[in-house]
Amino acid sequence: MTLRVQGVVRHHAGNAEATLKGLSFELPKGTLAALLGKSGAGKSTMLRCVMGLEPFEEGLIEIDGVVVRGTKEVSGAERAKALAEARTRLGLVFQSFELFPHLTALDNCTLAPVTVKREARGEAERRAKALLEQLGLSERLHVFPAQLSGGQKQRVAIARALAMEPAVLLYDEPTSALDVALRNEVLQALKRVDAAHVTQVVVTHDLAFARELEHVCVLENGRVVQSGPPADVLRAVAERQP
Repeated sequence: MTLRVQGVVRHHAGNAEATLKGLSFELPKGTLAALLGKSGAGKSTMLRCVMGLEPFEEGLIEIDGVVVRGTKEVSGAERAKALAEARTRLGLVFQSFELFPHLTALDNCTLAPVTVKREARGEAERRAKALLEQLGLSERLHVFPAQLSGGQKQRVAIARALAMEPAVLLYDEPTSALDVALRNEVLQALKRVDAAHVTQVVVTHDLAFARELEHVCVLENGRVVQSGPPADVLRAVAERQP
């Protein structure tokens, strides 16, 4: 499994009830999955726990073979070491793109490989150009974010995350600020990435978008209550509605 979340429990200070209550799901390598749920279901908390931005007390998260355990189960030093290694296998695409406005599309995609991974600029540019071309942006390499459409900005953000060669790529509501045409543009971009066998997890409220993916997990009250092919899961969810 490229991503395995098992029995994760997360309490927030001041809340009597846990936000995540033994949350579990597994995704094989290369899966393009949606994570659905109403506000307060635990989607954002799960995303932050996987990214290591929030601690969790119990359970484990396994990312491409690296296991991160809850704070109650291992020492702080052991957990910190596992987190550092896990983060090298993760990428995150933000809802608001977070592109550097003073850098071109190409430079946005080469900055982290050069400064964080210490790659040679020529190699970083070669891979970034290939990724941008794969996502249909071959003519926008030297364009600044202000000159790009919303869908193009999202695709640059995806290429930037892929430039770090993650095993798992997480998306935080990638279509919430886009109209129908641009949502389809992003969907096609995710499917192109899917062909590269990167596991992708899309946190979204967009049922129509989720229906076009390969797998859906539905969160409710801090647990996964449905998981499987979109048609089956969304039908089951609809049948449960009052």
